[in-house]
Amino acid sequence: MTTLTREEIVRGLAENRETPNGAVRNAHAEALAGAAETSGDRALFREALDNLINAYLYSAESPKILVPFARLLQEYDKDPGAFSEWEAHALFWQFKWVATAISDSPGIPLESATGWLDEMERRYRIAGYSERPVREAEMWLADAIGEDERAERAFRRWLAAERDSMSDCRACELNGQGQYAVLHGNDAEALELWRPVLDGDLTCAEEPHRLLATSLLPLLRLGRTDEARSHHLRGYRMARGNESLLPSVGKHIEFCALTGNEPRGLEILAEHAAHVAPLANLDDRLAFHGGILVLLRRLKELGHGQTPAVPYDGSPRTVAELYEVLFAGCLDIARQFDARNGTTRVSDRFLARVGREPLVGELPLGVRSATLPQTAAPAPVDASVPASVASGPVSAPDGFAELVERARRARDLSHPATDALWAEVAVRVDAQPEVDPLVRADLSDQRALAAARSGAGEAPQLLTAVRDDYRALGRAERAALAELRLAGVAAQSEAAPAEVRALLGAALRAAEALDTSEPLRARRIALAELSAIRIESYLRSVETADGEDHHDHHGVLAAELTEFACAHEGVLADLVAEAEEMLGRVTLAQGDPERAVPLLAASASRAVAAGRPWQAVDPLVLRAGVLLSLDRPEEAEAAARSALEHSAEVTDAEVQGVVRLTLADILLRRGDAAAETAEHALASSHWFDRAGLTADGGAQARLLLARAYAGSGRNAEAAEVLQSALADLLEHGDQQAVFVREFLGDLLRRLNEPRPAAEQYLLAAEVAKGWEDPRPQAGLAQSAADTLGDAGLAVEAVAAYERALELHRLTGDAPVAEVRVLRSLAWLGLREEITAETVAGARKRMAEAAEVLEAALATQPGVPELRSELAQTWHQLAQVLDRYVSTNEQSDEDEDDNEGDNEHGVGSLGDGGSEPATRLDGAEVDALRLEEIELWDRAARGYAELGPDHLRDRFQCLNNAAWTEQERGDAQAGAARVSALIDEVRALPEDDVPDWVLPSAERLLAQLNERE
Repeated sequence: MTTLTREEIVRGLAENRETPNGAVRNAHAEALAGAAETSGDRALFREALDNLINAYLYSAESPKILVPFARLLQEYDKDPGAFSEWEAHALFWQFKWVATAISDSPGIPLESATGWLDEMERRYRIAGYSERPVREAEMWLADAIGEDERAERAFRRWLAAERDSMSDCRACELNGQGQYAVLHGNDAEALELWRPVLDGDLTCAEEPHRLLATSLLPLLRLGRTDEARSHHLRGYRMARGNESLLPSVGKHIEFCALTGNEPRGLEILAEHAAHVAPLANLDDRLAFHGGILVLLRRLKELGHGQTPAVPYDGSPRTVAELYEVLFAGCLDIARQFDARNGTTRVSDRFLARVGREPLVGELPLGVRSATLPQTAAPAPVDASVPASVASGPVSAPDGFAELVERARRARDLSHPATDALWAEVAVRVDAQPEVDPLVRADLSDQRALAAARSGAGEAPQLLTAVRDDYRALGRAERAALAELRLAGVAAQSEAAPAEVRALLGAALRAAEALDTSEPLRARRIALAELSAIRIESYLRSVETADGEDHHDHHGVLAAELTEFACAHEGVLADLVAEAEEMLGRVTLAQGDPERAVPLLAASASRAVAAGRPWQAVDPLVLRAGVLLSLDRPEEAEAAARSALEHSAEVTDAEVQGVVRLTLADILLRRGDAAAETAEHALASSHWFDRAGLTADGGAQARLLLARAYAGSGRNAEAAEVLQSALADLLEHGDQQAVFVREFLGDLLRRLNEPRPAAEQYLLAAEVAKGWEDPRPQAGLAQSAADTLGDAGLAVEAVAAYERALELHRLTGDAPVAEVRVLRSLAWLGLREEITAETVAGARKRMAEAAEVLEAALATQPGVPELRSELAQTWHQLAQVLDRYVSTNEQSDEDEDDNEGDNEHGVGSLGDGGSEPATRLDGAEVDALRLEEIELWDRAARGYAELGPDHLRDRFQCLNNAAWTEQERGDAQAGAARVSALIDEVRALPEDDVPDWVLPSAERLLAQLNERE
């Protein structure tokens, strides 16, 4: 084995601390600890042990901290004086982790666990620390072994004990207190305790990550489903892929299983397939696998036992197979705990968890998930869909005759529940002792209609048979309707126009041949006429040669529809409403949206008046869209809300999705209704999913949902929703692809995820590369460069800025953007080191920026933004020079402090091996400070000309100039600047002066005078 040098171990420890948590980091930490022990350097060994303990803690191998902690404790007992104050504090802090690891390790006897707890109490008392952490550890151990009275006493003593430097952070303590409340059935109390953490007021390394997961079931039990959805979206994003948070991942999987989101649960399981193997931390394994088992059991109940799950021990597993192996493993762990603790509490809680029943029938989450394959198992009741939507205007009656009568009434009204009612008739018909032949004819009619809608090839034969059956039964009015449907099917199947017209003629003659006493005669004739108008329009378009103007066809159709509406005014309101809707669509095709608006409104009103409100939905949705295009948003919103109201009985999932998507789009544009927008967009995505349109309407609904979430600051939820629908959204054209990727980049940037944000900007820029207008690509390249810089990828950032600069210059009309790129490049050049060469490069970039602005101001002298940017450029150049001087002075101080440091041969590792820059002499420093002062003054004058809005920038320049004067030994000059500003401000009207100015200026003046 190669022996590592001290420098290599130190460097390795620094690298290990930055390595992602997990087995790789742990193995490296173990090797470094071994090398440090071999080196004989006790201080280095202590540091390596501390690093190993931290590596274990934030992984699935946390129980392993016992060995390195015991070694570190031995080191302390040998020579407490060798530990710095910080090192000693860290050692006692780690006692709490050890107490948890011992309690969570069934292989450690209860006596040993109690002994470690006693040792922790003894050492804390001697060291003068509060007993607060000891009592918390005692409470959880007592709870695990079933000593509830002892747990309660420990809980009370925990709360009563004083907080000190050894206490857990408030966020972690509130987590534990709330979990204790949940164990005692107090969900509401727990959520109130957790509020500061869940709201983000209290945070730490693993909070609110853990609490967002822990709060899910309490929220569901209290019916607070909106909060539960939000906590799932936010919390899973935080926990995903984090090995130390696998128990939280298990809770998110369990949540999906208990809310009708089994596909989402399977996706989360697949993302963590590598961790489904046996974990070293048995308590974490029980928690993580327990949540998985809730999902697997639910999937088995739904008939998906043979669906592929994830591999286990290298072998593919179905849902049922994985359930069996995980259940056996978890039950064995639970029983190990029981054997150690002398109680069945752990196994009782495990079995209760795995046996939980769903808490919500179906809770839409907004994120896209794959659907499960169809099975013979009955689907669960959709608790989110009103009963009136699921079963029609009324539930199916018990009596068969009443059911048939209700189905016929619904059919005559064209009610949305018609199909569901006839489906129920079909299910129950064979159980009847004797069935009226008319019922069987009606069922055949329903099957033929379904075939016609789907374009099935057998539709003509089925309709012909239905027509003949009705004729034989003396129901000529139904036979006439079948004749009309035959014509429609012929047109749909692109039959020859002559054939279609012949069938239309036959249908009209059949209607006219009905007995004059037949109540439906007039309706059948009118329906045949309206159908003929619609179909004839289609036939004319077919017969028109390609390239001919279709405007005349629209005119003819409009005249025919107008004549029909006038002829039947006040008689057949629903058919007139249908004609008016068609007429509205024709006028839109003719390019006359203003005339379409009243026609669509009239259509909707007639449908409602006719007792068919569901028929009003389509014209209202269309009217809302037209009004929005005419910049009449208030009227558009009213139309969309009316459509939503009238859609209560509509069973078509696509229509429900469209209605809500329309309203959500209007509300989003309004800009002040983010919460309601999100509500409708969420429901829309759910309905589109039910309609099998996830990749189409569902994707657009999710885009609106993400935008609504972002509009209310819910960026994590917005990102989760948008990323889930990204693949679908990218298929809707380049314009949308660029918008979506830029939007996602913005979200990720707000979430402090610069690398993935930069990736999205660059991908969007790639799509926009071929566009005629280079400005979108320039803006995207600049955004990418900004985020690459935030991510510390300086080389990549420079390349992106250079590309953005090239594109901005190509447009020739974006001086502000160009200048900001140049200034960013100036600062990037100083990131690695500040030398004469890098400062010269920054000067050059700043000078270019000033030239661009001065050229723009020459043609547009009155533009405030250009003047502000010029002042900002001088301001930033002064900052560059100030940074150069400060770095030079700091280097001199460091050189003085480090004299003699190397007498023991210990090299410095902090400078990365770079050679020190050439030092500035006194004259050079003074010249730079004078230049700084001149630049501060120049920038301040620019800000002053721009008025009160730039007073803070002006004050900052004055402050910097004054202190620079003081550094040159001329404090009076700096004080004079400030005094002049104070006099100027006092002379202004009081209402024009911000409250902060005079106190800040007077304080600065006092500080300068003190230094003098």
